[in-house]
Amino acid sequence: MLEISSNTNLLEQKSYKYSLQDVAEPNLYRDIYPYTDIPRVAFNHRRVPIGMPKDIWITDTSFRDGQQSVEPYTVQQIVDLYKLMSRLGGPYGIIRQTEFFVYSEKDREAIARCQELGLRFPEITTWIRASKEDFKLVRDLGIRETGILVSCSDYHIFKKMKMTRRECMNHYLAAVADAFEAGVMPRCHLEDITRADFYGFVVPFVNELTEMAEDAGIPVKIRACDTMGYGVPYTEVALPRSVPGIIYGLQHYSDVTSEMLEWHGHNDFYKAVANATTAWIYGASAVNCSLLGIGERTGNIPLEAMVFEYASLRGSLDGMDTTAITDIANYFKNEIGYQVPPMTPFVGKSFNMTRAGIHADGLLKDKEIYNIFDTEKILGKKPSVMIGKASGLAGIAYWINEYYELPPERMVDKRADLVVQLKEWIDGEYAGGRQTSLSPGELEEKIKELGGV
Repeated sequence: MLEISSNTNLLEQKSYKYSLQDVAEPNLYRDIYPYTDIPRVAFNHRRVPIGMPKDIWITDTSFRDGQQSVEPYTVQQIVDLYKLMSRLGGPYGIIRQTEFFVYSEKDREAIARCQELGLRFPEITTWIRASKEDFKLVRDLGIRETGILVSCSDYHIFKKMKMTRRECMNHYLAAVADAFEAGVMPRCHLEDITRADFYGFVVPFVNELTEMAEDAGIPVKIRACDTMGYGVPYTEVALPRSVPGIIYGLQHYSDVTSEMLEWHGHNDFYKAVANATTAWIYGASAVNCSLLGIGERTGNIPLEAMVFEYASLRGSLDGMDTTAITDIANYFKNEIGYQVPPMTPFVGKSFNMTRAGIHADGLLKDKEIYNIFDTEKILGKKPSVMIGKASGLAGIAYWINEYYELPPERMVDKRADLVVQLKEWIDGEYAGGRQTSLSPGELEEKIKELGGV
């Protein structure tokens, strides 16, 4: 049968529909995931078309997945971070949603406090156990959407849930029916999709979900969860690891529209950001992230990274206030006590700091030479240098000018007497066996001793 595709607006064959393959033994893809060896990337040389949606956005899991990985946030910390996230996302809601737990009194207080702020974005959603009582709780809180766990790999179906694929599918469909009965929109978290039998379970299951949604008149959102970070962004990679293949397949064979399709990834193999960007490019409207990438094991997709990916793809920040990223990082450090690794892009204290003298010389002449972009304008953080053994005259001059915020007419260059004398003292320190960098306090004290700036 030929039908006009809502994704491509072309006539396409719809004669074949994937059916559940209720196998007796689990498909664990041992050739790809041997467990006693490094997971392998298999290619099948099949290409799928790029299909960037008209609208893309970011969703957040800092108060759900992120909070599971650190000491639980206080209610006030959640409220403060929620406000900062709203400011970062801007008036058009590029950070569209954030999800909360609802189990404890503290969880519900945090939701109520955030609701009282009256902010349009990010929309508050929840994550719950798939039970009638929890669906009713979500509805009574005035929340329209909730996430539920629908693990889809045979690792989970057979090994954790001790079910067959048919039993598992029926269990999930019953939970979704309970959500519809409560009038709540379910967001189905397809856990471990990069180890799942895509055409033997995932596609047939999602097809059943979309049919149920049509009958109920309530949409179902699909979150493709790369739970172990196995996804790869390359073209022509075989399923189940192919991010382009997963996104294309859900759209093409299960008719999941872009706005109902979301990617959730982890960073176990350093591919979280690349995979999320690939999901956008191939058709998912939403990528699910956490602040500073805080999440299980190696973490989730860093939300701040996707802010910059968005601007790179769209050519505009579309109202996002990126200076909030620096305030968020400072809040984690000063109020929560979370230590951001210093070399973390955008938020680490050393991300735009140089130690090499030759780099500092370039910064002294023109910041654009060694700074990734105008970090002072975009993030409220000036490029900086660390004074140490390799700093050189240029690095010392740059540090003095920035530290003392000297106006152009008072700036020193690398030939100034103060700079030369300070360099001689620094060289003496390291000649005497010093190994560590010099602190601002030490440098300031020595500059005073040399007559000041």
